[in-house]
Amino acid sequence: MSSSAPRRCPVLDPTARAAHAEAAALRAEGPAVLVELPGGVRAWSVTRHNVIQALTGDPRVSRDFRQHWPGLADVPEGWPLAPVALQQNFLNAYGTEHHRLRRSVAPSFTPRRVEEMRPQVQATADHLISTLAELPPGESVDLRKALSLPLTITVICDLFGVPDFLRGPLGAAIDAVLDTAADLERGLAIQTELHRLLTRLLRHKESHPGTDLTSDLITGSAADGPPLSEPELLDTFFLMLGAGYETAVNLITSAVHAALTHPEHLGAVRENTIGWGDVIEETLRHQGPVNYLPMRYAVEDIDLGDGVLIRQGDPIIIAFAAAGRDPELHPQNPDEFDPTRASKEHLAFGHGPHFCLGAHLARLEAHIALATLFTRLPHVALAHPEEPPSPVPSFIVNGPSSLHVVPTPAAAGQRE
Repeated sequence: MSSSAPRRCPVLDPTARAAHAEAAALRAEGPAVLVELPGGVRAWSVTRHNVIQALTGDPRVSRDFRQHWPGLADVPEGWPLAPVALQQNFLNAYGTEHHRLRRSVAPSFTPRRVEEMRPQVQATADHLISTLAELPPGESVDLRKALSLPLTITVICDLFGVPDFLRGPLGAAIDAVLDTAADLERGLAIQTELHRLLTRLLRHKESHPGTDLTSDLITGSAADGPPLSEPELLDTFFLMLGAGYETAVNLITSAVHAALTHPEHLGAVRENTIGWGDVIEETLRHQGPVNYLPMRYAVEDIDLGDGVLIRQGDPIIIAFAAAGRDPELHPQNPDEFDPTRASKEHLAFGHGPHFCLGAHLARLEAHIALATLFTRLPHVALAHPEEPPSPVPSFIVNGPSSLHVVPTPAAAGQRE
């Protein structure tokens, strides 16, 4: 590691109990700060908006661990970050190889293709919220499990042709993989189970092909080049399924929580002073659903100034959720949720060549979920308004691990 590295090396909290406060402290230290990750791996944490924007668009920064991370050999077996950091797919490809692999799935997530999904997303949301409306008055329910998760996982699994019997187990396995607080033994067990389920999906689709993205990837019909190998297929399934719902699950749950804890802004939506789009963009700024996305690597030495030199081969982790709260970008109360603010700029979906393919879909799902929920259940309220929800135990994703609400539907004659 660089001889210019700071003498103190803080340990990044794997439970993310106070992620925004931790990011603010790191931001105050410099443009990048060396931190310790699970497994004793060290990386440069970047929390400032302008530095994140610069590095994510810089060709001197790679995501390809095979080419550009000499420290890979020292990673312990069962490393909790391995499923994300060591994926063999376009997420961790570099340069022309990244562009080639990304093109195999990108057409399915264009604004036009996403808009074609609107009826399906709306129908799924209608069904789930009708179930909430049937609960006895006063009964509480975890909105993450009852709406955010089933809505988003249904949409992405339909797109990829995942059979019903694998949807629940795969969702649970992907959630478990993102737990950065897992020890090495549990991490290895989680990764083994995920591999088993993804392999089962591959074998099922090989014998039951259909008109879906999984079948297209297996046959190579969507590929720009040679078909993907089996490890590449499995990691691409994991990436697309996980990224296809985890971001939107946290976005929807965080947005509902923000709306319910800020009745003045919810009232402004109902009075058409602001729209659900404002709430969604402010949620993305204030509570970005993806925090650190490990990892990137310096292809050559990068001098960030202020005495910070990232040496060739050094790992870098980008705190995307921290960018929206940078006081340099938002000097007026950056830690406050305010959908009326003029600028809601954020980097919640990344920046540069690796900008999230699913951004349009996540926004569509969030808009439909919020509009339908608050129209059909106008009196929905938090079950425990005095207790802030616990965060997901992960510094990769960011959002409430649960959100208990009381739907309390209005009388039939009062519903819109």
